[in-house]
Amino acid sequence: MDEREWAAGRAALNGDRARLGEVASGLYPDVPRVAGTALLCRDGWVPDAPIPLTDIQVEWDEEPAPPAVADPSDGLPDGYRTYAEAMAALAPPKVFEDRPAYRLLGARPPVLHFGPARYFDGVNVGEAVAHELAAGADVLRTRIGDPCDLARRPALCAITTVTVTTSGRYVLHWRDPAKVAHAGGLHQVMPVGVFQPLRDERPDPWACMVREYAEELLGADEDYGDDFVQDEWPFHRAMTAARAEGRLRAHVLGLGVDPLTFALDVLTSVVIDDDLFGELFGGLVAVNDEGTVSTAPFDGTVPRPTQPAGAAALRLAWRHRAALGLTRG
Repeated sequence: MDEREWAAGRAALNGDRARLGEVASGLYPDVPRVAGTALLCRDGWVPDAPIPLTDIQVEWDEEPAPPAVADPSDGLPDGYRTYAEAMAALAPPKVFEDRPAYRLLGARPPVLHFGPARYFDGVNVGEAVAHELAAGADVLRTRIGDPCDLARRPALCAITTVTVTTSGRYVLHWRDPAKVAHAGGLHQVMPVGVFQPLRDERPDPWACMVREYAEELLGADEDYGDDFVQDEWPFHRAMTAARAEGRLRAHVLGLGVDPLTFALDVLTSVVIDDDLFGELFGGLVAVNDEGTVSTAPFDGTVPRPTQPAGAAALRLAWRHRAALGLTRG
């Protein structure tokens, strides 16, 4: 395959992700789904009731066994070793850096088991299998096998948060395919971000979520500088104090895998009092580094096309609205 053919295939993938996601979903008829959406899961990944984020137990393995499939060279143009290398040269999104990340090794909420990884570990497999499907092939997908088997590939995860105000509106994102490496052209809840550290610290879901709130809803810079201490950051302190006071309530709803890209998401909800939302996010941006931002009524509906993780988070939050304190929904 030459570079021009590969780039055309990449463009075709980005222009047709919604339809290709439906095709990919049809390849797994016997795999359980999250809340009736296309998001794939395993038994035990979706609890019967929301779990307070403070109850989540994080385990760490510094040297886990390597996955069965990593950095495949399937379908790449001559001269490129990985999918991320080809993307960087031939179709780079606006933000594309190989930062440290966490690989999910095991999950049975409230326990989540992680090990170290890099962001490109996920790109090299997930975008490759999606690109392959857009070209009408499934060699790599077949080699990986069960998309919910966390040992088969580097299962990097994102934290997908549906943010709902007590008056019944949630924050909605449209992901611009010119700006993002994953899920371009689809709607998504906000904030969403790859679960990763700033440096080499152990996994802290809340710290990651707070940074994503600042970056995605307020347009903050992702470069925090070498002297940054998150616990001393005024925005982090304000968010954390509000959570302690009960003005902001964070829960884990479950986990699931995108059938097209094998992206794995920890689904969370944050219910926030209206006055606090105004205090923290009165400067809500209309456009950020990954697309456009708006709010929508939290009424049980899901906009189309929406990334499976976002659809699942919305469905689960609606299912558990009473438990989450959304009695107006």
